[in-house]
Amino acid sequence: MKVFKFGGASVKDANAVKNVASILSFYKDEKLGVVISAMGKTTNAMEKIIDAYWNKSKEEFTSLIEERRRFHIEIIDELFADSSLHIYEEVNDVLDGLLEYFDREASGNYDFEYDQIVGLGEVMSTKIVSAYLSYNGMQSKWMDARKLIFTNDTFREAELDWEITTKNFRANFKPEFETVDILVTQGFVGSNNGATTTLGREGSDFTAGIIAYCCDAEDVTIWKDVPGMLNADPKWFDNTVKLNQISFREAIELSYYGASVIHPKTIKPLQNKEIPLHVKSFIDPHEDGTVIQSSMSKDHLVPSFIFKMNQILFSFTPKDFSFIVEKNLSDIFDRLSKANAKINLMQNSALNFSILLDEDKVNTEEILDLFGDHYYVKFNEGLELVTIRHYDQATLDRVTVDKDLVLQQKTRETARLIVKQRIDI
Repeated sequence: MKVFKFGGASVKDANAVKNVASILSFYKDEKLGVVISAMGKTTNAMEKIIDAYWNKSKEEFTSLIEERRRFHIEIIDELFADSSLHIYEEVNDVLDGLLEYFDREASGNYDFEYDQIVGLGEVMSTKIVSAYLSYNGMQSKWMDARKLIFTNDTFREAELDWEITTKNFRANFKPEFETVDILVTQGFVGSNNGATTTLGREGSDFTAGIIAYCCDAEDVTIWKDVPGMLNADPKWFDNTVKLNQISFREAIELSYYGASVIHPKTIKPLQNKEIPLHVKSFIDPHEDGTVIQSSMSKDHLVPSFIFKMNQILFSFTPKDFSFIVEKNLSDIFDRLSKANAKINLMQNSALNFSILLDEDKVNTEEILDLFGDHYYVKFNEGLELVTIRHYDQATLDRVTVDKDLVLQQKTRETARLIVKQRIDI
């Protein structure tokens, strides 16, 4: 059994759905568990619907739902020649049920309501894809991930109950391959006591990892619009190189430092069972892509660059005669937690503690207010954070051209540089 995951871009319109079917046809002798995200930008559209619901704007709520109806029905019209097919009724039933949702009494919990509404994007996309596969003679069956993936009740960031979920997949998912070749299910969603939950960031990729772990899959392939994993973001870096093979450990490290790679929560269950993860292009499906697996033998061959722009560096110095020791560190972290600060880098000396944050995710005045009573606070805006895995002097020189070095940290494998664009006077 193989597990495939197709994101929103790969099913954004009728031609994209046809391309997915074409890719699956290359694997006609395989058993495939196929995870599908919501179509195109549907998740963003569903978020607007939940906001209209929450704000009790019925006219906007209705209008947005009808917009989703037109979007999905247009795709169905292009895929199917027969307007009497049951898929029309199935998608309309989902949206009609959502229209009725407005009149029910809200729970008072935005995150709960978010999960009940937004997850319906995946329900519609998977129903359409599964129906199209069957329409074209492929043995496909739609499976409801909400009846398979069991989580706690932390809505929008649900934690998996691995024991129950594994039992569900082994009892109610894997046996279905005795009668069909392809099982299509939703990414991103699960359930808790009958209520829909969502799995948070990169939730659909995580779903693929869950299925692979629970069903002991041969491998997982995530189909994207890029040839594989690159060693840098082309937006910030010229002459990028595809990473043909990296280890689970390397992928987790790159993700931790901010690379747009697979989230660690997707990788970890695969690493635990040594299930290879492929990242391939749905545009050029016959190309090799990138494989993430156990061996670290090739990790060092190509340096990887991760850029974080628009950074702000804060430095805290105690106003009294104390040093930066455990007591002060505990106090600093307590204050930062009140500001919900997500730290990208930190460094301390005897007298100063410095942290780097995303400038657009922090309120500078709030930080100054939180620390002003016991600390002198300085900050430096407009910085860049560059992380290099498997660096050498040439790579360090390359990223510091025309830039002033503000701070650097190095280990044997990783260099992290805070730099600022040099302004010639």
